[in-house]
Amino acid sequence: MPNTRPFDVTDRDACLAIFDSNVPAFFDHEERFGYERFLEERADSCGYLVIERDGKLVGCGGVVVDADDETASLCWGMVENDSHRSGLGRVLTKARLQAVKQQIGVTRVILNTSQHTVNFYRRFGFQTTDIVRNGYGPGLDRCNMALTFRSRKG
Repeated sequence: MPNTRPFDVTDRDACLAIFDSNVPAFFDHEERFGYERFLEERADSCGYLVIERDGKLVGCGGVVVDADDETASLCWGMVENDSHRSGLGRVLTKARLQAVKQQIGVTRVILNTSQHTVNFYRRFGFQTTDIVRNGYGPGLDRCNMALTFRSRKG
């Protein structure tokens, strides 16, 4: 059974390895620098989660509540390439959506992803709002998606 827990700075290298395992199919290599900066500067403070299975880090992803306190963004979600289609992405997404639903006032979740994972997020109720062809790099479209739900009252 996978274990989901908060990110720790000691997870940095394992998270980068997960990222690297998903290049070039799901991330462009040019995105790595931005991901490294995110891990160093924001992962601790934004609810970034990791998934461990059998003592090994196999997935990670975060949630950021925007300044309007009504919108949350799913960010930098990924599962080790060898673990795709194992249910770990579903575990990670459910954990992040559960964290969002605990936030008072949040009624909308947004994310951006490539065309390769749009159908995965549709299963959770996300709808595509915009597509930017080659938005991440050659052959990797940026698909913006949103999910609306009722806010938890304070």
